[in-house]
Formats: sequence, C-alpha cells, structure tokens
Amino acid sequence: MAETQDPIFQIQRVYLKEASLEQPNSPAILLEQEQPTVDIQLGVNASPVADGVVEVMVTATVQTKIKDKTVFLVEATQAGIFEIRNLPPEQMGPIMGIACPQIVYPYLRGNVADLIQRGGFPPVHLSEINFQAMYEQQQSAQAAQAEATPTQ
Repeated sequence: MAETQDPIFQIQRVYLKEASLEQPNSPAILLEQEQPTVDIQLGVNASPVADGVVEVMVTATVQTKIKDKTVFLVEATQAGIFEIRNLPPEQMGPIMGIACPQIVYPYLRGNVADLIQRGGFPPVHLSEINFQAMYEQQQSAQAAQAEATPTQ
C-alpha cells in the first residue's frame, strides 16, 4: 500500500501549443538601417487537465520596434503535461511555478529563436530565467495585494 502513496512527478508530454509571427510593416521596415528596440515578456500559467495531471504553459512575447513601428511580433506558448500525485499541497505551487516551467522553457527558447530566424531576422535568444525568483516575486505581489484589499 505504501507504494501508491509515493510522490509521483512525471513529464507526459512537452509541446508547442501556439506560435505566431507578425511583420505588419514589411517590406518597408526591413530597409531601415536603425537598430530596433526589443521588448520581451514572459508568463507562466498552470491548469488542471485531469485528476493528478496538470498543463503548465510558458508564454513569450517578443516585439521589436523601430521608432513606433513594429518590425516583428512573436507570440509563442510552450506547454507541458505533467503527472503530479501524492505531494503535500504546499509543494504544488512551487512544482507548477518553478520545476515545470524550468523543464518547458528551453523548448520555448529554441522555438522562438527558430521562428524569428525563419522570418528572415537574426535570432533573438531568450535569456535564462530564474523561475524560483520569478515565482517568489509573484507570491510576494499576491500577498501584498491580498493585504491591500479590504475583506468584506
């Protein structure tokens, strides 16, 4: 009986859930000599799929602009399906907010760089992310927001 209570953490699948590349000002913007600015946004989301199974998604938005015109905009979501069972509830948040994104993120980095390069641009390499720091920052922000919101 003890075996069924052992913690389980297994990757079921990692996949590219969504990807898009837009070049709204091409081809004229491609002739510009000015260096574009690059803005990168990341997000992590988790949702239950079945009992003991969750989907964790890491989303990246990469936008480059010259002045106020977009050179390209890439949005991509890499996801993973994970079986997570028999863990204490207090460990679920860190597993889904740190461990799972750390597994999924390298795939997202490769897919974003590849998509940008296939669009005719030098690849933009997403930097390494400290998901533990990101998770702790989100937890602190949520705690501060909860304290600031009066209960009724």
